[in-house]
Amino acid sequence: MNRLPVILAVTGASGAPYGVRLLELLATHHVPTWLLVSPHGWRLLVEECGIKDDAALKKATGGDWSSVRVFDDQDRGAEPASGSARTAGMVICPCSMGTVAAIAHGTSRSLIERAADVVLKERRRLILVPRETPLSLVHLRNLTLATEAGAVVLPAAPGFYHKPHHVSDLIDFVVQRVVDHLGLEIELLKRWRG
Repeated sequence: MNRLPVILAVTGASGAPYGVRLLELLATHHVPTWLLVSPHGWRLLVEECGIKDDAALKKATGGDWSSVRVFDDQDRGAEPASGSARTAGMVICPCSMGTVAAIAHGTSRSLIERAADVVLKERRRLILVPRETPLSLVHLRNLTLATEAGAVVLPAAPGFYHKPHHVSDLIDFVVQRVVDHLGLEIELLKRWRG
């Protein structure tokens, strides 16, 4: 495996199924993945998916984590905190508005926030997947600052032109857009043909 790792962070915005499905795809396609889950992200995984720990998350995402490394969000000295550790970029899915604010203002209070700061400073791809509605002016300004700094804001806003029949189809719509922006050749859905 010679591909650079993708950093995947799960934070405390509603939308845990998006993060779980994305991790499942990365793991089953053996994409090197550095996984970071915030304390609020864990609470969300429990409440929305019934996933209480790494073992349950591993089981929910196919059981093969040979390409996945887990990092403690409190360890701000771990590899993802350094620009010398090369990565293919980072996805925060879902991304809370508190995390967006920290990234927009460079506070780096956790490993997730520091890793995002590093990805931006190294001019690597940072994809933020917020799932908040409605958006306040503060949210919009922070999203604008993050975008101006180089982040891609990819809201968890599924389309309907593919005629979804299940909630999983809506999740896959958003996850497909994320993997597309990572440049991964993973096909979940039929593409729009006009």
